[in-house]
Amino acid sequence: MTSVAFRARRYDRHLSFFFFSPFQPASREIEHVASEERESLNPKNRACFSGWFCRVEPGAEEAPSIRRPPSWRTKTPGSPLSTTTNANPRNAARSARRAARWSAWVSGGSGPRGGLGSNAKNSFQGRRAARETLTCVCVCVCVCVGKLCIEVTPQSKIAWISESLCIGCGICIKKCPFGALSIVNLPSNLEKETTHRYCANSFKLHRLPIPRPGEVLGLVGTNGIGKSTALKILAGKQKPNLGRFDNPPDWQEILTYFRGSELQNYFTKILEDDLRAIVKPQYVDQIPKTVKGSVGSILTRKDDTDTQTIVCAQLDLSHLRERNVEDLSGGELQRFACAVVCIQRADIFMFDEPSSYLDVKQRLKAAMTIRSLITPDRYIIVVEHDLSVLDYLSDFICCLYGVPSAYGVVTMPFSVREGINIFLDGYVPTENLRFRETSLVFKVAETANEEEVKRLRHYQYPAMTKTMGEFSLEIKAGEFSDSEIMVMLGENGTGKTTFIRMLAGGLKPDGGGEVPILSVSYKPQTISPKFKGSVRALLHEKIRDAYTHPQFITDVMKPMQIESIIDQDVQNLSGGELQRVALTLCLGKPADVYLIDEPSAYLDSEQRLMAARVIKRYILHAKKTAFVVEHDFIMATYLADRVIVFDGIPSKTTAANTPQGLLAGMNRFLALLEITFRRDPNNFRPRINKCHSIKDTEQKKSGNYFFLDD
Repeated sequence: MTSVAFRARRYDRHLSFFFFSPFQPASREIEHVASEERESLNPKNRACFSGWFCRVEPGAEEAPSIRRPPSWRTKTPGSPLSTTTNANPRNAARSARRAARWSAWVSGGSGPRGGLGSNAKNSFQGRRAARETLTCVCVCVCVCVGKLCIEVTPQSKIAWISESLCIGCGICIKKCPFGALSIVNLPSNLEKETTHRYCANSFKLHRLPIPRPGEVLGLVGTNGIGKSTALKILAGKQKPNLGRFDNPPDWQEILTYFRGSELQNYFTKILEDDLRAIVKPQYVDQIPKTVKGSVGSILTRKDDTDTQTIVCAQLDLSHLRERNVEDLSGGELQRFACAVVCIQRADIFMFDEPSSYLDVKQRLKAAMTIRSLITPDRYIIVVEHDLSVLDYLSDFICCLYGVPSAYGVVTMPFSVREGINIFLDGYVPTENLRFRETSLVFKVAETANEEEVKRLRHYQYPAMTKTMGEFSLEIKAGEFSDSEIMVMLGENGTGKTTFIRMLAGGLKPDGGGEVPILSVSYKPQTISPKFKGSVRALLHEKIRDAYTHPQFITDVMKPMQIESIIDQDVQNLSGGELQRVALTLCLGKPADVYLIDEPSAYLDSEQRLMAARVIKRYILHAKKTAFVVEHDFIMATYLADRVIVFDGIPSKTTAANTPQGLLAGMNRFLALLEITFRRDPNNFRPRINKCHSIKDTEQKKSGNYFFLDD
């Protein structure tokens, strides 16, 4: 048994004042014009002429003439209005009553939500515009029997659909020329567990994560699944309406609803102002628009615990105290935002994606700083897409599943390992529910072996140097071949992007040999959309041959979910959508070498793994070479055939080493960071060992910082 939820996007066209009712025109003249107009329409909009519609004749408003479609007509000579009538008198009477109801509604009379006025009655142009814009209404089965299931008034910007009346037939979705509707089946057993819903036909959240004092709660799920909504409710900034958006409950009723659970005491303390919550925002690049001043002055003003010196040392902010906030880079803004939260006195600390823009070393330092906040009476909640950092940071996990922007469901708490494995497996054993068709596995043996790949082309690049102000980069000579992915590992400011730009020909080396001349496709680190038009127009202009090729559609566009955003304007895309479009453009351009800078930025956990699979499969099948800069360790280990380790002093003197094998390169890189990894026995994902744990100590003594397989 399922219930139905709806989503509606804004219409781009002005809605007509005429409501298209389901009957045929009565006069030959109008019918003849209708047939001509029908032929002039495109196939999508022609369907709205094949149903029923009604024309109210002058002087016959109480009993309008009713006609069936041409294929059902029977000749009846002598009819005063036309040459046809209904063959069955009983059907004719029923149709006449139905037409009378529609004509009264159209003319502004009584109806469930009023009429549309008499100005549209005799206007054929109004009818034509209505047919084009209200096709979903015309073909709706419920509307045809007199129920107001879909409503679009002249003032509407989105369609309104009655979820109780709709039978979920899906005809309106197929016939709507704008693609503005979609029907999502909901699990009916969760109807009584709705925590919050914004409005009709919009997103709703089922259940809430339950934080525990003295422990770190991690939330994992895709974008648009309700993580930020859950944080707002738990912070006391959003009052849960239990799904009753038209008649919100009071706090007493909300506390009664959560009676018997830990959330009852939690919300009671928030209402009594016993708990103070601080939230680290998700989009740190918006901070300079609202905060002005130097880093040191803001930290001094916010410091309630006299710990800013310690926190600044942990997060490498000491040398930035005199710099203004608007002059900080993305990674510096992220560390600044985390520091502002950590130095304040509060009972609830919430961190929304604290690892964005940070390199591997900085992510672990941020995780250690967050864990240093733990006390027996503090609640700490973290939303994170980097699964290795979430594993290192959390004490227990709540997964969120559902359909993005439609509904989200919070699972019961699990241990860290079990919770992340449930998310990757796509199956919740406690509910016997599968929310993803495929499981995500990280076994290196699943990728192509060295013997299986026939490498036909081999390239070399010479030793080079580059100096930019106080920064100097030394690049040691190396080689690469086709069907190979080289992952660049290093801290921020060690010259990875500079190296990529030198390979792409955007920067000339100061000394050393010449870079081999190869055709290059480059995806930059920062994506700023300048194209004015839809995604489809952008793909048509940049990669016209690739984006229509069946193999490219199967290997790249479908896994990257480009079809769902192909008609949207590029300027209106979110960060994650822009990243997916940029990756598609990069892979769609014919080239010998693909240079991809931070492909995981703005993507959620599931999208990161899917992007990694797309890049791996495409490079292998197309027999090309890719250089990838990536800070997400799980994605980096999945992608890498060989690695290039960057070491030295960031932003001063650095060196790019010769490409090494995955195991040797990872061991060298992790030894610089003093971190050890192990493999999960179920899905082989890399897991960070807790510092000074038995496993960590044993691996450091033996020099095995990283394992390909356990």
